[in-house]
Amino acid sequence: MTVTMGGGRFRYEVQTNWAKLPAGWRFREVADVAVDSRDRVYVFSRSEHPLMVFDRQGSLLDSWGEGLFSRPHGLTLGPDESLYLADDLGHVIQRYTREGELLATLGRPGRPAEFMSGRPFNQPTKAVVDPGTGELYVSDGYGNARVHKYSPEGELILSWGESGTDPGQFNLVHGLALDGRGRVFVADRENHRIQIFDGRGNYLEQWNNLHRPCGLHITGGPESLVLVGELPTSLEVNAKYPNIGARVSLFDLQGRRLARLGDIRPGEAAHQFIAPHGLAMDSHGDLYVAEVSWSFRGRDLDPPRELPCFRKLVRLA
Repeated sequence: MTVTMGGGRFRYEVQTNWAKLPAGWRFREVADVAVDSRDRVYVFSRSEHPLMVFDRQGSLLDSWGEGLFSRPHGLTLGPDESLYLADDLGHVIQRYTREGELLATLGRPGRPAEFMSGRPFNQPTKAVVDPGTGELYVSDGYGNARVHKYSPEGELILSWGESGTDPGQFNLVHGLALDGRGRVFVADRENHRIQIFDGRGNYLEQWNNLHRPCGLHITGGPESLVLVGELPTSLEVNAKYPNIGARVSLFDLQGRRLARLGDIRPGEAAHQFIAPHGLAMDSHGDLYVAEVSWSFRGRDLDPPRELPCFRKLVRLA
C-alpha cells in the first residue's frame, strides 16, 4: 500500500522502512539527519551505532561513533562537509570528518557551565556554520537560554539571549539554521515561535502559529525552504486536542507557510508523526524526518517498545 502525505506542490510518498539496517541493528530513536552534496544521508541516532551513513536507496555505507556520545542531539554538515555534532548531555560540540576522525571540540566534555549562567555550554542542542565567513553558531540549549557565535578558530565572539518570553529571549532554544543572507533562525521551542536575528544577535522578527518548533533546517538554492518539525504537547490537559503539533511544516523565507505534513493527531501510522526532531532534504527534494519517539512516548508504554523514528518522504509533486 502506498501512503502519501501533503498536497498541491508538496506531495510525498512515505517510505517508513527505507533504511536497510543489518540484522540486530536498530535506531532506537533518531535525533537528527543531514544530507551531503552526493545525497548521502547521515543519521545521528541514540543507539549502539550513533552515526550511520546511507545512500539514496537506503543501503548502509558506513557507521561509527560507538561509545563517543552521552546523548546525540544535533547534526550539521559544514561547508567542507565535516560534521558538527551536538552532544547535549556531554555538553560539547564536536567536529568530525565524514569518516569519524575528531577534528575539534568546543566545551568541556562532561562539565557543564552553571545552569542559566549564559556561559557555554549547558546542554547545547545544535551548531551551524556560516559558509561565507566560517563562523559557528551554537544553540545552548536545555540548561541555558543563549546563542553563541564563534570565530572559525573557535574563539567566542559574542553571545545573546536570556530566559523569558519577550523578543530576543528564549524558552528552550532548540533548533538553529542560517539562510543565504546570514540571518540566524532560532527554534524557540517552548515559546512556540521561530525568532530571526542578524549575525550580530540583533532581533529582526519572529514567526508564530507554531507548536513547539523543534527541528529546523533551511535548504539551499534560489527557492529555499524552511523546514520545521513541531512536537505535540506533553501536557495531560490538552493531550487529546487536535492540530497542535506532531507535524512537519514548510515555509518560504518570508514566513509564508507552503505545506503542513502529518495528521491532526500524533500516531504510529505512516501518515502520522510522533515527535519530529530533525529534518533534511536532498537534491531531489526528498525529505528525511528524524523523530525522538522513544523519549517522547515509547519508553513510557507498558511494556516499553521502540516506535517509528525515521522515514524518507519521496517528493511526487
